[in-house]
Amino acid sequence: PAVLLDSSSSLLFSLLLAQLPLLTSTSPVPHRRPSDMDRLSNQTKHLIKLTHELLKDHSFDSDVEPHKFPSLPEMSNRSANDLNNLELKPTLSQLHAELKLYEHHFEWLNRVSKKHHHPALPKLVEMIKELKSLISLLHHQMLRVEAPRLNLTTPSLPPQLPYQFDVLQSSHELLQHFKLFCDWAYRAFISLKPKVSAVQ
Repeated sequence: PAVLLDSSSSLLFSLLLAQLPLLTSTSPVPHRRPSDMDRLSNQTKHLIKLTHELLKDHSFDSDVEPHKFPSLPEMSNRSANDLNNLELKPTLSQLHAELKLYEHHFEWLNRVSKKHHHPALPKLVEMIKELKSLISLLHHQMLRVEAPRLNLTTPSLPPQLPYQFDVLQSSHELLQHFKLFCDWAYRAFISLKPKVSAVQ
């Protein structure tokens, strides 16, 4: 009987061993946690989508000659070739300062739009919230790589816009400008990702 028990045990053990590769192969592969740079590029892509939605809104359908916001970042001098030569810390610092400028402009737009009961206000509020989230993510990444924080001069904007037409005009210009900025920032975050890995 003891011999029988031993052979039964060894048979069971052999069966368990045979099942091991199967058990390990069917176990779920743990998901790779997205890096900070992944989160930054994903959040920027989300902002691009929100900007597109706001621009598609009939309320912002405007062919008027835009008036300028001289305080916004200059985009005409940035090209795809620049992306390969970006330095990590200065670029993160610059993007953070520029996003803070956009935050200032969109919060102003939100305030002046309320007076005219603008129909796109809920989407605008959502976009400001997502913009703040991107700024927070970027600030966290800057701390990790010890990138300095820049303080750009906060521009003074008119306390109110007298006509809804002016609100539409300002909205259209800001959104078009922000879309260009986000497209470039998205590519910059992807380009900088290997450089972040190199310093960590």
